[in-house]
Amino acid sequence: MKIYQVGGSVRDELLGLPVVDRDWVVVGATPEDMVRAGFKPVGRDFPVFLHPQTNEEYALARTERKTAPGYRGFTFHAARDVTLEEDLARRDFTVNAMARQAQPEVIDAPLIDPFNGARDLRNGVLRHIGPAFSEDPVRILRCARFVARFGFQVAPETMALMRTMTLAGEVDALVPERVWQEVARGLMEREPVAMIALLDEAGALARVAPELAPWRLASGAARALAAAARADLILAERFAALCSDLGVGAVDRLCARLKVPNDCRELAALYVRHHEKLQAAASLDAKALAELVRIADGLRQSARFSALIAVTSVCSRSNDSRAALARRRLHAALAAVQGVDAGEVARQASTPLAIQAALRQARERAVADAIADIVPGA
Repeated sequence: MKIYQVGGSVRDELLGLPVVDRDWVVVGATPEDMVRAGFKPVGRDFPVFLHPQTNEEYALARTERKTAPGYRGFTFHAARDVTLEEDLARRDFTVNAMARQAQPEVIDAPLIDPFNGARDLRNGVLRHIGPAFSEDPVRILRCARFVARFGFQVAPETMALMRTMTLAGEVDALVPERVWQEVARGLMEREPVAMIALLDEAGALARVAPELAPWRLASGAARALAAAARADLILAERFAALCSDLGVGAVDRLCARLKVPNDCRELAALYVRHHEKLQAAASLDAKALAELVRIADGLRQSARFSALIAVTSVCSRSNDSRAALARRRLHAALAAVQGVDAGEVARQASTPLAIQAALRQARERAVADAIADIVPGA
């Protein structure tokens, strides 16, 4: 039995990046051998085990064979005679197909690199290992996500293969949950615009998210998404920036298609529904600002309204000072409306209609007072 550290953790160590999770492959063992050594079996489709002390995952070396369309149509073979190179050969990119033998007495075990992954890593290239790459359409999404994370280029032959996969309909077999999982992770990377651009170049964007295709790097959404990444915004805010050029109907269709979580869906829909007033916040009067807080449900969902302000800022096409003014006025309006004592106002009115009118007037006065001291450029 030999144990090897493999995959992304080896890649990240070579890049000098922090390693959170390590993947391990065991060569020359059976499931029975692993259990006798104290490992706990957890794999459903193929033999994976948890280390008795560290709880890290250890998988038996395996090969795989395509048996049906889509990313689930595989059968796996794990046995003592499966070699490390055979296991590495089934992986996606050369940079993810490197290994080191686990040798406690050796600090830096020699790199095992049968597919020249270290060379591609130095050159910043994502290159598929072999024709088996085309058997799993998830790899197109992973390629796009890695481009967003590392800023790598895609080898021409890999791009050509991904286009062929798309034309062959492999991407159509992806389930919405898996697409969203990869897209969401990519949106949180350093360069999420590069992910969307690569999916478009490969032809996959029109299949998995046609509402976003064709993707234009000079579009407002591309600029907004890049700004959202620079500002380190959360996922819901980045998704809203991605959708900022769409109409309400297109956002609804996209979210239904990908089964987007409610927090992302609601924020994106709210922004595209009210973007004109939000972008005009620098010049709105107190009445309009108070009404904007109301129709955007800022009283009940103040955190979401604050997220809406963040999206408005990255989507702004105004100069920095005007965008800052809009942001300050929106935050001030939200705080002012929240600060009105609705119970006290209601006690001084005689009918439900009078209460509504009094509340509206009280909130408008509060907003007017709050924005009175906000000076442009201050």
